[in-house]
Amino acid sequence: MAHFSDSPTLTPIEGGVSAPAGFSASGISAGLKPSGALDLALVAAEAACPAAAVFTTNKVAAAPVIVSRRHIADMTARAVVINSGNANACAGAQGERDAENTAAVLADALGCAATDVIVCSTGVIGVPLPTDRLLAAVPEAVASLSPDGDAAARAIMTTDTVAKQAAVEFTCGGSTYRVGGMAKGSGMIQPNMATMLAVLTTDAPLTAEACDAALRAAVNVTFNRVTVDSDTSTNDTCVLLASGAAGGEPIAPNDARLIDVIAAVKAVAETLARMIARDGEGATKLITVNVRGAANDTDAELAAFAIANSPLVKTAIFGRDANWGRVAMALGKSGCELDQTRFDITFAGIPVCSAGQAIAFDEEAAFRALSSDDVTLEADLHLGGGEATVWTCDLTYDYVRINGEYRS
Repeated sequence: MAHFSDSPTLTPIEGGVSAPAGFSASGISAGLKPSGALDLALVAAEAACPAAAVFTTNKVAAAPVIVSRRHIADMTARAVVINSGNANACAGAQGERDAENTAAVLADALGCAATDVIVCSTGVIGVPLPTDRLLAAVPEAVASLSPDGDAAARAIMTTDTVAKQAAVEFTCGGSTYRVGGMAKGSGMIQPNMATMLAVLTTDAPLTAEACDAALRAAVNVTFNRVTVDSDTSTNDTCVLLASGAAGGEPIAPNDARLIDVIAAVKAVAETLARMIARDGEGATKLITVNVRGAANDTDAELAAFAIANSPLVKTAIFGRDANWGRVAMALGKSGCELDQTRFDITFAGIPVCSAGQAIAFDEEAAFRALSSDDVTLEADLHLGGGEATVWTCDLTYDYVRINGEYRS
């Protein structure tokens, strides 16, 4: 069962991006991957609906990001089309033409405006997109649309080892709504405004402005708190579409019901973010880094990311070594306000450092605790009320092998 943040109002349900009413999805092979695996995903609403998106802050932005930024400007969308096997990045003007052509061909097949299509790509950077193959597969992708989103979640995978999808149901204002989603990501992960690629859907009747507010609130504390290798992709995109198919009065940003919708979107986004960290390239462990007692939340986030991104911390956890000095080092370099005579560090529930100094602990017990595939590191800075959580993974031999062979 997928992990969800604790909330008595949320019920995990089967399915993913097409679980909410008003959505269908498909995943097919367009021949973009040499293996012949699924590589073209489509998520479609029954009609154009309120939508919002956030994109990479990397200044080297892929063509689909550039095109989709334009298309989402009116805050409506009908469909999201995603190809894997090729990033369509660093492809110049031709790359943009290819992304626009993809949107136009799909729009014609769906009977909507090209600007209502969001285009995403993932794969190797700097290789021309085999557009002929992609466009020829669009009719099959449309014909294959169904309530089952499993194939779509598998079609967006690159170095991922598992498909990532989740859905939740909740009741507010007398109506029952759903939020679903799918994501991909395993390497080149430290999102800034998005994850690698994610599509979230809801059948709640959000206005466009409420859709944008819900997405940004969720992304900031979920997808923007995950890191595998500290690298921000050229293609990062996260989209939320609100079909409104479950009915009810429109939910605007000042509507009290939006609080429940945001909680549901956060729950699904957190589940997907944790899946990405757990499935980091070569990873054997999900690592949750909790920092509290910082001077403010910004400092806490700086400290948490410094710990989560440290190769020395990540390799220590891989080796099941409670080498807390590496966490102390990361705190010190993070840029957060710090008093080295006050911070405490805990490894997998075992206190290992108090007031900046070593304390006696059972090394064998720590080794056993760190043998779990789900490890928590905690640091209390004792300076204020700031806190943050970041999810990452261990750094293993396989990470080097996977990335050394990526284009081979």
